[in-house]
Amino acid sequence: MLRKIRIGVSITFFFIITLYFLDFRELLPQSLHFLAEIQFLPALLALNIIILTSLVLLTFVFGRVYCSSICPMGVYQDVVAWFSKKAKRRKRYTYSPAKTIWRWATLTIVLVAFLFGFTFLLGLLDPYGAYGRIVTHLFRPAYLAGNNLLESIFTQFNNYTFFRVGIHMLSVASTAIALLTLLGIGFLAWRNGRTFCNTLCPVGTMLGSISRYSLYKVQFDNVKCNSCGLCSMKCKASCIDSKELIVDYSRCINCFNCVEACKRDAMHYKPIWSKKHASVKESPVAVEVSQSKRRFLSSTFTTGIAASSLLAQATTGLSLKRELKRQQPIAPPGVHNIDRLLQKCISCHLCVTKCPSHVIKPALFEYGLGGIMQPKLYFDHGFCSYDCTVCGDVCPTGAILPLTKEEKHHTQMGQVNFIIENCIVYYDETSCGACSEHCPTQAVSMVPYKGTLTIPHIEPSICVGCGGCEYVCPAIPFKAIYVEGLKEQQIIELVHEEKEEHVIDGFGF
Repeated sequence: MLRKIRIGVSITFFFIITLYFLDFRELLPQSLHFLAEIQFLPALLALNIIILTSLVLLTFVFGRVYCSSICPMGVYQDVVAWFSKKAKRRKRYTYSPAKTIWRWATLTIVLVAFLFGFTFLLGLLDPYGAYGRIVTHLFRPAYLAGNNLLESIFTQFNNYTFFRVGIHMLSVASTAIALLTLLGIGFLAWRNGRTFCNTLCPVGTMLGSISRYSLYKVQFDNVKCNSCGLCSMKCKASCIDSKELIVDYSRCINCFNCVEACKRDAMHYKPIWSKKHASVKESPVAVEVSQSKRRFLSSTFTTGIAASSLLAQATTGLSLKRELKRQQPIAPPGVHNIDRLLQKCISCHLCVTKCPSHVIKPALFEYGLGGIMQPKLYFDHGFCSYDCTVCGDVCPTGAILPLTKEEKHHTQMGQVNFIIENCIVYYDETSCGACSEHCPTQAVSMVPYKGTLTIPHIEPSICVGCGGCEYVCPAIPFKAIYVEGLKEQQIIELVHEEKEEHVIDGFGF
């Protein structure tokens, strides 16, 4: 019964979280965003004390329930392991000693790298962020393609329930990383079940150290157990030594396969004070963790890891027929500054998949090595809507803070720049004005130029950096007007006569 309940809960969480990432039509209620907020690492980075306390207490009382049912990457591994068992019906798991040094080495390297500003490793190994990227870059294009197929079929019968949507590769690098993550973790799950959870996952290591002391545990009944080894064969965490009647509770993910598999009713999930005929021995390796862990952490922290430096980006000048490269990337609205984004973002790409204008895409090296896959604004397929605040509303870590529409109107993400040599009014003497028409703050206006022609005039101090002007600019091959990002976002005051700007220190930042 326990196993069936766990499977039901796990499938429910897994299905809804996946659908939440895929839901481009906003059919699901916004309240389902809590599924992202209850993930361990997002809650930790957002300093959500209530959720963190709840998850820690849940682990302390019942063991690694989070890893078993709430974490989507954990459920993905169970799905792969299930197919593996179907493909090879005689497949059996075997007990293996804990990779203690490996687990704590990985966690320590990730923490040290994070403290030195290299958040790429944290985002790469965080199970929620990794699964979010898999859904965004691999599952979502297939989902959109299925929608377009249904649209073409239904419209032939004058049924317009579905509408066609564009499918674009958001980032070659992020797609490749998502594919490698899917295949790598899938391979480990196919071979040995929950290997990723108990060797590489930083969340699994942290919660595993708590679950060793949980109040409810899977326990042997010495009287009934005959050491047949069936429980060990079914344990996908490889943490049960049936010969010695040992369970490594730091690795047990409460799948309850062992409880259901036991033919002699010798395995029970019950409180630790219920010790009648029970053996609650723990793996000697796990008992020694605290000592070896202290020694390892001490030696590792003394060596340290040097922080990665930002890659310098050289500009190519502003001359005609020369491509311009931004000196500073454009962060989404609600990011206090680039440094804060790098400290909070785990690259789950929920903001990427939820952006209705499709202007948020993963960065490559624009933020430096530590900022690979973190969100950046691109204006090749659209611009940031003046009234849209979706990215801040859905961000589970607080890397993008929520803004009201009024606050969004006064938040400056970047500043407009104009290259007269690239403007078609200048080199083709053709009337245009598209940039001015799409500027919501009149930071771009048209002024007299030659005869009846007018040419753009910019006022960067009142530009919000939405990219409307850059998106609609018809100049080719290089835009005549573009937005340069700001390292620290600012608040602008839009007044008829007085226009001033100052560094953000309000709006909840």
